[in-house]
Amino acid sequence: MRSIARAAPISGVELVEMDVRNDASVQAGIQSVIDRARRIDVLVNNAGTSMIGAVEETSTAEASSLFDTNVFSILRTTQAVLPHMRAQRGGRIVNVSSVLGFLPAPYMGLYSASKHAVEGLTETLDHEVRQFGIRATLVEPTFTRTNLDINAPQADSKIADYDRERALATSAVVNSVKGAPEPEGVAKTIVEAALGSWRMRRTPAGEASLLSKLRRFMPSRPVDSSLRKTFGLG
Repeated sequence: MRSIARAAPISGVELVEMDVRNDASVQAGIQSVIDRARRIDVLVNNAGTSMIGAVEETSTAEASSLFDTNVFSILRTTQAVLPHMRAQRGGRIVNVSSVLGFLPAPYMGLYSASKHAVEGLTETLDHEVRQFGIRATLVEPTFTRTNLDINAPQADSKIADYDRERALATSAVVNSVKGAPEPEGVAKTIVEAALGSWRMRRTPAGEASLLSKLRRFMPSRPVDSSLRKTFGLG
């Protein structure tokens, strides 16, 4: 957690202060866990930020900041825990991706790209660490009723030609979040991914699971049309 001072205490949980966007903070945070518990069995990478805006509107600085949280934070924490997991010959790394990691959405291009990166990184990682008794796995939720989705920032630059569709896509995101399930379902899926039998991907019950099946089994044209309709672009 980035700031323990702002966190409400949780019974049975010992919080550790750590900023996943900072190399030194991650190393110190992981070391503090090792000092207290002597081992790390599970790492859950759940930090994330979102962004709405056309690809053309998104600056490289905004893209870099988004990737720093959504992708490079996973690299930092994973590299920090792996020496300990290799030494104990076991562990589970759970990376929280998104349905946008396999079904990219209009006006969420850089967020979708970051989640595609998480998917590729996790699959590759699982191949590499399997020899040490470690497995990496993905959880792919859809929109959830959280501040992350409700308060998704927009790219600073605005190009007038995109105004109409961007507004429609933004409205679709807001409405999807309002009707989205509470985060408990995602939390349950994360626990299953961490403690259950290994599977490469898990999607929470409901819309996320349905979208995964549609992406796998439906022809691309109906999927494309359905996606555009969902975002008001059909």
